[in-house]
Amino acid sequence: MSTEHSHHEHPHDPPAPRTPQTPMDPGAQALADALRSSFFIVKIVMVVLLVVFLGSGFFTVGPQERALVLRFGRTVGEGDAALLGPGAHWAFPYPIDEVVRVPIREIQTVRSTAGWYFTTPEQELAGTEPFAGPSLNPAVDGYLITADLNIVHSRATMDYRIDDPVGCVLRFTVGTNGTFDLSGTTVAVQNSLDSALVETAGKFGIDAILVNDVAGFKDAVQRRVVELLALRGIGVSVDQVKIESKPPLFLKGDFAQVNQAVQRREQLLNEARKFENETVSRAEAEAVSIVNLAESERKRLVESIRAEADRFQELLPKYRAAPGLFVQLQQAEALSRSLGQLQDTIYLQDRGEDHSRELRLLLNRLPPKPKTEAPATP
Repeated sequence: MSTEHSHHEHPHDPPAPRTPQTPMDPGAQALADALRSSFFIVKIVMVVLLVVFLGSGFFTVGPQERALVLRFGRTVGEGDAALLGPGAHWAFPYPIDEVVRVPIREIQTVRSTAGWYFTTPEQELAGTEPFAGPSLNPAVDGYLITADLNIVHSRATMDYRIDDPVGCVLRFTVGTNGTFDLSGTTVAVQNSLDSALVETAGKFGIDAILVNDVAGFKDAVQRRVVELLALRGIGVSVDQVKIESKPPLFLKGDFAQVNQAVQRREQLLNEARKFENETVSRAEAEAVSIVNLAESERKRLVESIRAEADRFQELLPKYRAAPGLFVQLQQAEALSRSLGQLQDTIYLQDRGEDHSRELRLLLNRLPPKPKTEAPATP
């Protein structure tokens, strides 16, 4: 009981004295009120900034894109789960997260200039060539060595698409500073194109690269770059490869003369082939015509001889029955056929060998035409 009473004050005890409060200075009071208002405004601004900061993490991925979210330099998720498809997404704003977009269906282009001479952007835009010095400058001019140990300039332009974002982007998009971008993929593709161009040039002669087999050289470069991309595991597909080749600038005039001679040779060969084709075609047509005429004449003669033979076969029994009468009948028939179209006919009967005959014919020339008098001149 005593213990419980010790914890409570006696109701009749006087109240404890309060510490007297000193009145606040009006200036200090105004400053305190201003600080309280400022703190409230700061809180509101911080909330708004936090909402804006978190809202800036929303982003969209296009229909031909995929996206990677990097959190402090590491991908969020692994494999296909790391790639975000088309639509709206959210990530922590930078510098916590970083969004890398990958154009998987958009056509990308790289150009290999390892075998091309030095040009400025102004010269490229104007389509002009640099001044041709006495020789190449290995410090700035690129070139290729052909199979016949000549020098040629070639540059290749390749269009490609990213087919395997996981195998391509995650392996080849890490830069040297630890950040992710697409420069690593572009460099890997361009290195493959450079290697394919240099290797293939060593298997073709300079005439084939410049004139004789331009399409074959392009196809060989494209096949080789596809092989290298597959060998290095770069998940891209090649759409097309375009190649431009030129002789060294200081030998441009000599190559132009050679090309003119080659073109003249081809022109003469084409003309000769044309003349040959025309002559052969004409001779074949004449031969066919002669053969057809001979065949027609052969058939006509065979039919004529067959008809004569048939007629003689029909007349043979009659001749055997009465040879004399048959001869007279044939002579009379022959005379009638031969004399039927004559205007005047003189027939002399045979009187035997003892009676000679004399036939006198008076043959006059045509009467001369009368001369016409010339009209008198006025």
